[in-house]
Amino acid sequence: MQLNMLKAKIHRVTVTHAELHYEGSIAIDGLLLDASGIREYEQIHAWNIDNGKRFVTYALRAEEGSGIISVNGSAAHRAQPGNLIIIASFAHLNEAELEQFQPTMVYVDKDNRMTHTNRSIPKQMAVA
Repeated sequence: MQLNMLKAKIHRVTVTHAELHYEGSIAIDGLLLDASGIREYEQIHAWNIDNGKRFVTYALRAEEGSGIISVNGSAAHRAQPGNLIIIASFAHLNEAELEQFQPTMVYVDKDNRMTHTNRSIPKQMAVA
């Protein structure tokens, strides 16, 4: 059996550009792509924290260290500069691969500079 598992997540990046008439999809600072393991042209999901809109597209490489998160083409209708989004990719894994697998989480500051990475999401606790 193959399961579709979270491979990588770039958490709460700020959209810097929304270019409706630019060819392509989401241009992502190359350092963030490298840290997350997301490859250029890989399918990604984007979830807009500010307006709840979600879309599936592909990653483009932006200049390393630029902080660019540019939502391009028709996806520009789903996110505007200043919006916070989560970018995620998924991988099909078999049971044997799942035993050793851990997703990669990349966290950023307000300027889309990586602050740290993690291999798991903190467990959500009940609120008293």
